[in-house]
Amino acid sequence: MILFVRDLTVIDFSYLCPERGMLGESLIVDVELHGELDEASMVFDFGLVKKVIKQVIDQSLDHALALPSQFAGCQLTRADDHLAVHFSSERGLIQVAGPACAFALLPAEQINYESIDAFLQQQLTGHLPDNVTAIHFTLRPEQSQGFYYHYSHGLKKHDGNCQRIAHGHRSTIQIYQNGMLSPRLNKFWAERWQDIYLVTEEDLCQPEQLQWLTPVANSLHSQYDAGQGHFEISLPVEHCEIVPCDTTVECLADYIAAQLKLLDPAQQFKVVAYEGVGKGAIASA
Repeated sequence: MILFVRDLTVIDFSYLCPERGMLGESLIVDVELHGELDEASMVFDFGLVKKVIKQVIDQSLDHALALPSQFAGCQLTRADDHLAVHFSSERGLIQVAGPACAFALLPAEQINYESIDAFLQQQLTGHLPDNVTAIHFTLRPEQSQGFYYHYSHGLKKHDGNCQRIAHGHRSTIQIYQNGMLSPRLNKFWAERWQDIYLVTEEDLCQPEQLQWLTPVANSLHSQYDAGQGHFEISLPVEHCEIVPCDTTVECLADYIAAQLKLLDPAQQFKVVAYEGVGKGAIASA
C-alpha cells in the first residue's frame, strides 16, 4: 500500500555547487510512504505525516546551507558547536562560518535531488512506525512561465532560522511599468540576481575583523551576531550585491522599485518580488 501527500512543504535553503558557487533554492516536497496497514487500517495517519516529516525537514535542511561533504574542495573545521566551511568553486573560494545548526552536511559529492532524498530518508530514521517499509520524496521547483533568480542572504534581526547567514530561495519576479508587465525588466533583474548573495551594507566588515575565516583578495566579507550565535561569510566580489537595507523580501521589493525609479523618474513601477513559493511583497515607485 502506498500513501502519498502532495505539496507537503517547501524547503527554502542554499547549497554549494562546484560550478555555480552558492545558490538559493526553493523546492516543493511530495512524499510517498510504502507499507502495510496498521491497526487503524492506515499506513500512517495523515495528520502525523505532515507533523512528523515536516518537522524533520524543518530541523535538518530548511533555512540551512547544504554542503556536499564528500566533495574534495569542501573543507570543514569544527570548534565546539561552530563550523567553518572553505569551499573551492569555479567562481572562487567561498567561506562561511556559524553555529553547526546552520549547516546540513550531505554525504555526497554534489547537492542534487538524489542526495537530498537520501539525506532526508536518513534523517527520518526512527521517526516512522514499523509498518512503514519505505519512503520516497519528489522534490520539484515551482512551475513558472516567467523569470526567476536564485539568491542567498541572512537576516540577523530575525528570531528564527532566517537569521542564518547563508540560506536562500528560488524566486520569481514580476515588474510592471506603467501598469504593463515588462519582460525586459524582468529578464534584466533575473539575470542580475542569478545565483547572487545579497548582503546588507551595514554587515560588511574588514578582513582583519574575521574571527573564523581566512581573508582572501577580491572577496567581500560580512559578519554579524544573532540569536543563534556569531556568523561570518566571505565570497568573491562578483558573487555579491551590496544593498543599503535589510534583505527581507519587503526591503528587496522596495529596493528594486527605487532603483527603477532612479533610472527613469517619469515612469511608474510596481515590483512583485517573491520569497520562494507563494509568498512575497509588492512595492511601487
